[in-house]
Amino acid sequence: MSATTPVPLVLAGARGHGRWHLANIRRLQHQGLVRLAGICELTPLTDDELDVFAGEMPEQSADFGALLDSTGARVAVVCTPIPTHTALALTAAARGVHLLLEKPPAATWADYARMADGVREAGVACQIGFQSFGSHAVPAVKELIGDGAIGSVRGIGAAGAWVRDDAYFRRAPWAGRRRMNGTDVVDGVLTNPLAHAVATALELAGRGTAEDVKSIETELFRAHDIESDDTSCVRITTTDGMPVTVAVTLCAEEAGEPYVVVHGDRGRITFWYKQDRVLVQRAGHGPEEAVHGRTDLLENLVDHLENGTALLVPPERTGAFMRVLEAVRTAPEPTALPATAWHTRPADHGDGVRRVVHGIDGTVAAAADTLTLFSELGASWARPSEVSTP
Repeated sequence: MSATTPVPLVLAGARGHGRWHLANIRRLQHQGLVRLAGICELTPLTDDELDVFAGEMPEQSADFGALLDSTGARVAVVCTPIPTHTALALTAAARGVHLLLEKPPAATWADYARMADGVREAGVACQIGFQSFGSHAVPAVKELIGDGAIGSVRGIGAAGAWVRDDAYFRRAPWAGRRRMNGTDVVDGVLTNPLAHAVATALELAGRGTAEDVKSIETELFRAHDIESDDTSCVRITTTDGMPVTVAVTLCAEEAGEPYVVVHGDRGRITFWYKQDRVLVQRAGHGPEEAVHGRTDLLENLVDHLENGTALLVPPERTGAFMRVLEAVRTAPEPTALPATAWHTRPADHGDGVRRVVHGIDGTVAAAADTLTLFSELGASWARPSEVSTP
């Protein structure tokens, strides 16, 4: 890929996860693909925070629209609090500015639909920030499925066991909130930190659009003293009857790599999506493992603008995920786990503590392995599921 001149770009939200985008933009700027023209932050970044851009310092402003105008940006990367995504995306679209919009794309189905309609009507490209879709393992797994390597697919499971301490839920005013000042936030484990598990499972199932979803069952729990869920599972039934079950927690005993597993009647394929690693286990063959490359989503967006390459994550490919987010948003409040279900340990870093749900690592793995919910596995703290049909 080559750009005749670097694409001018504005980054909205350069702290927190935005620091990753800042480093990635710098990498692509060094390759001559983009130029960081502006940063939108309520509090400007310091010279120290921008030291890698010394000599080519970007313009800074808290006014996103004015910054797009003054810099002549062609692309905006939006990495701001979830409830702001739609308004900022539409601000960019109204100016003909193309987008890389962090996941989740919106806090409600209505906001997502308004955003998707707005960017389509404006004729701008919009890439949603599910980085796992850039893994070359995704088409490789789909090809294996299509070739019948594991027989007929019976369902898709996903599991994520992460460790987050109490400081994680103090990282921002909206952290761990379902709503804030009357505005939906939906910062739960299924919809933000481990949203990739949900979206990637649906993508490997080939059922990523909103129209692919028949029903959604949710079981939402929390061990921490927060509003949102930190230990949850969901089972999506697709319109053709395939179950997609995702079980995740931020209260793991030991941090593990999240994965998606495709269950066939003659084998299984496991994809560790952060590592781009795939393991194929099938009848009549020894285990086969491969590590794949990955295409960066911002690089793909620039390639799309310059050369017409297909976008990896257009909004419509995240419609099924947004149905799940809406089911979580409208579900009953997450159930607080009884004190007997968890214990505390010192945080892995710093002076804080973290809460650990007893046996949860095995429980999320069993849910992905058997395509069943926590309540069906007999977890003592799990109530029968609530069913949401979009």
